[in-house]
Amino acid sequence: MTKVSVIIPCFNEQDTIQKLLDAIYSQTFPLNEIEVIIADGLSTDNTRDVINKFGLSHSNLALKIIDNNKRIIPSGLNRAIESAHGTYIIRMDAHSIPDIEYIRKCVDGLESGLGDNIGGIWKIQPGNNTWIAKGIARAASHPLGVGDALYRIGGTAQEVDTVPFGAFRRDLIDKIGMFDESLLTNEDYEFNTRLRQSGGKVWMDPAIHSIYFARSNLRGLAQQYWRYGYWKAQMLRRYPKTLRWRQFIPPLFVFTLICLGLFSLVWNLASLLLAIIVLLYIVVLLIAGIQMSISKKDISMIIGVPLAVATIHLSYGFALLWGLAVKSKVKEP
Repeated sequence: MTKVSVIIPCFNEQDTIQKLLDAIYSQTFPLNEIEVIIADGLSTDNTRDVINKFGLSHSNLALKIIDNNKRIIPSGLNRAIESAHGTYIIRMDAHSIPDIEYIRKCVDGLESGLGDNIGGIWKIQPGNNTWIAKGIARAASHPLGVGDALYRIGGTAQEVDTVPFGAFRRDLIDKIGMFDESLLTNEDYEFNTRLRQSGGKVWMDPAIHSIYFARSNLRGLAQQYWRYGYWKAQMLRRYPKTLRWRQFIPPLFVFTLICLGLFSLVWNLASLLLAIIVLLYIVVLLIAGIQMSISKKDISMIIGVPLAVATIHLSYGFALLWGLAVKSKVKEP
């Protein structure tokens, strides 16, 4: 009997998919009640070979690969759900390593009625061992970088707006629909918005946790947060009331810089205000970097954390403003 279907969107994850599969295989939840469905976006590396070899050597775990021809995350999730047989669906990510009790705690929470979509927190780790990768990982779990996103910074068990890698009953799909394939990211937040609008509850339990590997360089981080910002803007077109302060501050900051920069061409006071704001911003970032370097006993954090936080703010802020100005050409499902 299949009780839990673990669904995983995947593309070119040969370096991390083995770690995820090992973590699933080590779960305290009975393996004979788990199926793993990997929706692969036609990987061009050795991802499928790694998965197939794992399946051959772990034949007591139901594991299959399906094609995700659209090669985007929400379509991968939907194709996996269509192939799922479990009473419960648990979404995971090929960049993550779930705790050994992840599945059991998710199922226990659903069966006890804590929420309709249940998840936990990320324990964010560097993508590699470089100084900038370490700074990025700290910035991605620091309130200055991500605001009050509890799944990143931690907190007590409570009702929240969204969780990553959520667990829900299969029949929830019949009530609120599948993941929105017109969004290339932010699909979890949009899904949880519809859940909450239908009267459901999203529950975060810090006892449920997974390791998530952050981007390893500033270019990758900037690309990631550009996507987040742009597709957040597309979602806000449909759900404007879902905007939270942590999502509003970066575009407001960027908009202020742009306006003062333009006004400074004809107004000296604007130049002064721009210089003051930029200087204060740098000072705040450096203070955060110094505090983190002392806390982690790593002097590289003095530079790494400020660079990463600034990359997050500017990439996300510019992208959200651009997304509000330019509507996505991705067709609605």
